[in-house]
Amino acid sequence: MKKAIRKIGIWIRNIILTLIALSLFFVVLYKFVPVYFTPLMFTRVYEQIRDHKPVKMEHQWIPISKISPNMTQAVVASEDNLFMEHNGFDFKQIKIAQKEARAKKRIRGASTISQQTAKNVFLWQGKSYFRKGLEAYFTVLIEFIWGKERIMEVYLNSIEMGDGIYGVEAISLAHFHKNADKLSKREAALIAATLPNPRKFNSAKPSAYMFRRQAKIISLMGKIAVVDFNKKEDSKKKKDSLNKRKKK
Repeated sequence: MKKAIRKIGIWIRNIILTLIALSLFFVVLYKFVPVYFTPLMFTRVYEQIRDHKPVKMEHQWIPISKISPNMTQAVVASEDNLFMEHNGFDFKQIKIAQKEARAKKRIRGASTISQQTAKNVFLWQGKSYFRKGLEAYFTVLIEFIWGKERIMEVYLNSIEMGDGIYGVEAISLAHFHKNADKLSKREAALIAATLPNPRKFNSAKPSAYMFRRQAKIISLMGKIAVVDFNKKEDSKKKKDSLNKRKKK
């Protein structure tokens, strides 16, 4: 009996260690490799097939250098004001959400951009404590291994932004007929306004509610600190250009 229990214990330990190793492997891999598919994309395709609807999955990966800083500023303003300051979790917002849930007020999410990215890339949709625990685990990993710039890059490329549309390049081409690096402040804010429910709210056909959210997001964009990862790229290009001139 003891031998059997010991074997089971070793078997469980090996499974856990294998899963940890696999999770680390994919987190490190996705630090460098574009994320072309996510579990949510496959879920939506399955739902379309199940409901006898046309299969639609529009997605184009682009580097963050080809995404308008307006878009980065808009999602930080609307989804996660403290993105550049926290380590993956906004405990203040979590406490507020818990208080509202206990008071039976409107239930709202308190997930940061880092948490949303961890869920989108590595996990399934759902509200179980087990999934939330895994989400927290992956959030810690990507904050430590990826850093803020890569998290934002993956987030803006993988998030659902319309019915069957994923990522800022795909939504920009579909709804505004331009590349993501050309998005204006108003267009970026309108896309961000859809994010609570991008299959219900359409940035190509905005409602009065969406225009109100857009105005609030634009206002917030001017109040929070500027989040522009392209600045480093611009400054590097200027430095390289100066060095070339000096050599001449």
